[in-house]
Amino acid sequence: MKLTQLAALAVFAFTAGTALADETLKIEKPHAFETPPTAGAGGGFMSITNMGETDDALIAVRADFPRVELHTTEFTDDVARMKHVEEITIPAGETVALEPGSYHVMLMGIQGMPLVAGESFPATLVFEHAGEVEVTFDIVTRDMDHAGHANHNH
Repeated sequence: MKLTQLAALAVFAFTAGTALADETLKIEKPHAFETPPTAGAGGGFMSITNMGETDDALIAVRADFPRVELHTTEFTDDVARMKHVEEITIPAGETVALEPGSYHVMLMGIQGMPLVAGESFPATLVFEHAGEVEVTFDIVTRDMDHAGHANHNH
């Protein structure tokens, strides 16, 4: 293992909620909000920083749900609608936040499989250049600052 790889592993080991991909991408605070048992979908959020010199793109997320897609939120007449996107570009030297009302990971077909606060689930982020990155999404309680996501049309 190269010294730079060992350094990256050391940073990963001491930084909770952060993963490094190909030493160029930093994924911070992957999380999802709890859902009621009747919810059909949930959302996954995080921030991704591209510390490299070339753009990259998040092209897929794999997790143990019936369907997982990348989405953005579009507002028309004050109504939020989810729209599937093929990729989320992560420009070189910038941070892209996946957050309510913006880009996010849609976890669909979860009826009867609620996301429970305090639990977590593994996922694989797939990037165009950096490849695959294993992360763990922590499931957290939804506070009132994020409550608006529940009324979106999917």
